[in-house]
Amino acid sequence: MSAALLTDHYELTMVQAARQAGTAGRRSVFELFPRRLPAGRRYGVVAGVGRALDAIEAFRFDGAALAALEGVVDADMLEWLASYRFSGDVWGYAEGEAYFPHSPLLVVEGTFAEAVLLETVLLSVYNHDSAIASAASRMTLAAGGRPCIEMGSRRTHEQAAVAAARAAYVAGFDSTSNLAARAAYGVPSAGTAAHSFTLLHDTEVDAFRAQVQTLGVGTTLLVDTYDVTEAVRLAVEVAGTDLGAVRLDSGDLGLVARDVRAQLDSLGATSTRIVVTSDLDEHAIAALAAAPVDAYGVGTQLVTGSGHPTCGFVYKLVAREGADGELVSVAKRSTDKASVGGRKYALRRRSPAGTAQAEVVGIGERPEDDGDDRSLLVPLVAAGEVVGRASLDEARARHRASVAELPRAVTMMSAGEPVIPTVFEQ
Repeated sequence: MSAALLTDHYELTMVQAARQAGTAGRRSVFELFPRRLPAGRRYGVVAGVGRALDAIEAFRFDGAALAALEGVVDADMLEWLASYRFSGDVWGYAEGEAYFPHSPLLVVEGTFAEAVLLETVLLSVYNHDSAIASAASRMTLAAGGRPCIEMGSRRTHEQAAVAAARAAYVAGFDSTSNLAARAAYGVPSAGTAAHSFTLLHDTEVDAFRAQVQTLGVGTTLLVDTYDVTEAVRLAVEVAGTDLGAVRLDSGDLGLVARDVRAQLDSLGATSTRIVVTSDLDEHAIAALAAAPVDAYGVGTQLVTGSGHPTCGFVYKLVAREGADGELVSVAKRSTDKASVGGRKYALRRRSPAGTAQAEVVGIGERPEDDGDDRSLLVPLVAAGEVVGRASLDEARARHRASVAELPRAVTMMSAGEPVIPTVFEQ
């Protein structure tokens, strides 16, 4: 299916009407931004930038797409769509960057007709991926440097699972169980065996032997199918004291992990790691901070945004060409849904020590940099050509640096206000 069909019916009917009115070609500026953070969150993380750039490049109405739109728009509009190419400019926050209320995450400039058609697909990508990355970032903070593995594919739509694995990796997860994410984006994959593998064999020791013979002693053995204590004993008996890890997927994980650690140490398997899974979220991970846990496998809560499966981003027209050819600010005034008109610029105001103090959004002109600040908008598309593509490794590094410069309150998992305020300058 063409990427151009990942849009809403009214995008096309708006353009058709604007073309007939002679206003479709007016130079326009759209902004993608959050009015607020999800309730209780102290910051968010931008993800999906690379996927959005892919979508812009692939936004073409091929023959099949045009055929599907017969009856939706008229013949003249279909002819226009057949030659559609976005030829405008896009600036945005780089992937992995932290964001706050009213951060201008994307600034899209072009004709009204070209820019408005991108609304739905851009919101779809950004709302999903940033929700996952924001949850993942809190989880990796709670993990305190211990590895986190994304394993939520079976808990969401099959394509959303691939995007979720990518977004989690941007926000610090170390690997994924999803092989499509490995193939499409190079996200490292990991996995060994489930309970069904143990149940398949006549005895638990037979299952352990088969796994170790195939994957080596560095593998991870699942030890809670039957009796954990007996399984740990058998695991070390089969693999030896160089056994890579054991996985716990049930029970009071903190208590069981302490017992397993003591048993492993008593058997001489002092370097064998303990991996825990079982409906973990950032709060459960934080509660295990003092437990002898070496890695976390996270599924359902990650791919559903840990209670916030969308970020509530919107895409609004904030400026358009006036009668004199100059841009004029426009804004929505609806109750509880007001927008701030005008072309935006943004910087992260920082103290001399490099700690973030405010999100400063300039309207119509760039905020003044006092020497310690950091500009946030980078060019992503210029004259229709993608210029801001970055690697996932670059996005991961940016995420680490961006979160590290935030005030220490960012590490708190309890509900709270954004750790820095958003300030408008005009």
